[in-house]
Amino acid sequence: MKILVMGATGYIGGRLVPLLLEQGHEVRCLSRRPEKLRGVWWAGDCEIVQGDALDPGSLTPAMQGIEAVYYLVHSIGTGGSFSDSDRRAATSTADAAAAAGVSRLIYLGGLVPQGQVASEHLASRAEVGQIMLDGKVPAVVLQAGVILGSGSASFEMLRYLTEQLPIMVTPKWVSSHVQPIAVRDVLRYLTQSLELPVETNRRLDIAGPDVLTYREMMQRFAQVDGLRKRIIIPVPVLTPWLSSHWVNIVTPVPKAIAQPLIESLRNDAVASENDIETLLPGSLIGFDEAVGLALDKIRSAQVITRWSGAEWPGAPSDPMPTDPEWSGGTVYRDERSAVVGASAEHTWQAVEGIGGAHGWYSLPLAWNLRGWMDRLVGGVGLRRGRRDPDHVLVGDAIDFWRVEEVDQNELLRLRAEMKLPGDAWLEFSITTEGVGASSLQSGTSSARTITMLHQRALFIPRGLPGRLYWLSISPLHNIVFGSMIENLAKAARESEADSILSAQPTGETRSLPTT
Repeated sequence: MKILVMGATGYIGGRLVPLLLEQGHEVRCLSRRPEKLRGVWWAGDCEIVQGDALDPGSLTPAMQGIEAVYYLVHSIGTGGSFSDSDRRAATSTADAAAAAGVSRLIYLGGLVPQGQVASEHLASRAEVGQIMLDGKVPAVVLQAGVILGSGSASFEMLRYLTEQLPIMVTPKWVSSHVQPIAVRDVLRYLTQSLELPVETNRRLDIAGPDVLTYREMMQRFAQVDGLRKRIIIPVPVLTPWLSSHWVNIVTPVPKAIAQPLIESLRNDAVASENDIETLLPGSLIGFDEAVGLALDKIRSAQVITRWSGAEWPGAPSDPMPTDPEWSGGTVYRDERSAVVGASAEHTWQAVEGIGGAHGWYSLPLAWNLRGWMDRLVGGVGLRRGRRDPDHVLVGDAIDFWRVEEVDQNELLRLRAEMKLPGDAWLEFSITTEGVGASSLQSGTSSARTITMLHQRALFIPRGLPGRLYWLSISPLHNIVFGSMIENLAKAARESEADSILSAQPTGETRSLPTT
């Protein structure tokens, strides 16, 4: 079957595409930034096209020849009226699918509470589902609650709250009933939806076998994680707005994403029907097993996709300026270079592993303080970490940076996503240079190659606040950026030395290179 996946760079989409390919389908991925899929291991097996659900003109060519469309797009965390964006994107998609002769639409939404006033987030997901059902193309609208899987925003909120706080004062929503579902079951239902009769046009609730309160989920999580029983004290004064600030500080999930999720937790998220079990039968993964599977993936650094892979709200889309007088405006810069004394490959290993658990190679206290300051004003901070501890792809989040460009062994460019009065980039590039050496005694000459590491920080200020910001922090650059490039070079040399030692037979000694 020829399938279009909208939202392939997201948490669910990035896991769904390889499953569809494995099942023999032809897959086309629609992305606003196709370069984000460059380097993904399955990218070479599918077609990638540029487009945007909010741009109807880009959808027409993307849907040509397509039989089924997976709609995995939503605007949570984008600020402003995300419901309006969701409405327009869903309408454009439904209309384009009808015009292109698509046979079916499959949409993953949220469980809609029965007899309760839905939060804005859940109401928007329900509205999108209804737009799909009211369109001319039959639609399967799968409605899920909390998704349990390594890297999901809901799971990371649960994990960090439980692990970080043995005693916690919580809002009333800890008593809301939830029917969580393992991400593996979500993916199974998504792929099996292609097997439903083509005329199927309805909502289907999907949920796991356990109905729990959020308080019970935290206690069960603690038990699976080998932690002591948590002391949880619910109080009526913590509103969703206050709760989102609290979650913003304790967990890696920023306020812009946490707030709509928390507002949804005031509603019960329990399946109102279970027709899916008859239509698409299969065993379901229980809560404890789902948590155990997710923790195993996290601890073995095998997290395939994360919530942080989505673009940060308000992130600029323009490429990094290369001209000092870009657009006629002011560009502040800090540029440094160093001779590494190690190969380009080992230098790249140090550069590619920057951030997350490896840190930033300079003044950890200062970086942590900057991260906390960013969290306090609603930014992403440092807790977002990395998807993979050693390797990066375009679009990956690294703490409060986003990977904008990767060229193996040559270039890593990061774009700042912390709260700033301007736009900032941090770039590392690696070059090799031949250096001639001559011997006066023998009359011979030889050449050797040296590796150079270049580090560049750029900042485009917005108005006077931006200029004052750069001037206020520039005295720290010699310390922060100076020690960063020195420590990166040192890490590369140590990595190469370790590699040489590990390659030697036991008992053999050998002098290490000094350059």
